[in-house]
Amino acid sequence: MAPPVQRPALIVADRWRDYQLVDCGEGMKQEKWGPYTLVRPDPQILWPRHGVEPGSPWPHWDGLYHRSETGGGQWEFRRPLPDHWEIKYDALGLTFKIRPTSFKHTGLFPEQAVNWDWCSQKIKAARGAGREARVLNLFGYTGAATCAAAAAGASVCHVDAAEGMVKWCRENAALCGLAEAPIRTIVDDCLKFVKREQKRGRQYDAVIMDPPTFGRGSTGEMWKLEDDLWELLAACRSVLSEQPLFFLVNAYTARLSPTVVANLLSELLGGRGGAIAAGEVGLPIHRDGKVLPCGIYGRWAPEA
Repeated sequence: MAPPVQRPALIVADRWRDYQLVDCGEGMKQEKWGPYTLVRPDPQILWPRHGVEPGSPWPHWDGLYHRSETGGGQWEFRRPLPDHWEIKYDALGLTFKIRPTSFKHTGLFPEQAVNWDWCSQKIKAARGAGREARVLNLFGYTGAATCAAAAAGASVCHVDAAEGMVKWCRENAALCGLAEAPIRTIVDDCLKFVKREQKRGRQYDAVIMDPPTFGRGSTGEMWKLEDDLWELLAACRSVLSEQPLFFLVNAYTARLSPTVVANLLSELLGGRGGAIAAGEVGLPIHRDGKVLPCGIYGRWAPEA
């Protein structure tokens, strides 16, 4: 029997102190990252700004990302900013390196704090019951989820095809006081790595993944979400331990809905019981109390 699926729900990352989504409108968002305010484009922001003339400059910013007509873009800074700085997620005692990159990102997705909280709770409960917690984090990016899992007491295998992101993960782990924690950082194509882990007989108690719409592996392998996601999920099932703790899928593409992710997890883990939850993750907008949707999630765990 397939696990029961909860109705798609919106969960909001509202426990930040060092980060704030100040305002949104006209395709742009204004955010405070510690002491600095950045303005960046966001395709989900279709509504107008209020209290200003349409198209007028954004007030109160230190960095503004201008998107290019031909793709990509560049930052404009009103004053010299450091190459990078740090912010804390006090709820879990984590510290992260922030750096505005040429592709508009900062190295952190703050809405994912709701998933860090959830994974941390599951791991701490398992550890409190005397269980090991071995976590596989695929497409691990700069390692925020890896650090959250390791801080909760898990051993973590962090995999990403981009060497720079894996290096950033190591830096974040050091900032979190986890330099000596049991974290393996691997530069590799995620699907190929999982298949090799299957052959080696390695097992994990939990899987976290954040697959992109398109991507390339460490040696140029092409990844396309619609074509490759199920194969990866099935490979991950083969490395799950007999009593897994959780399975978490994040996605940022409009090509997947929460219901699709829930159906995938139901198909994947139908014989294991448990419960599935799926929905959107979002950030509260400080100016007017709206919520900015920032992606979708699907979670499976033995207990709801």
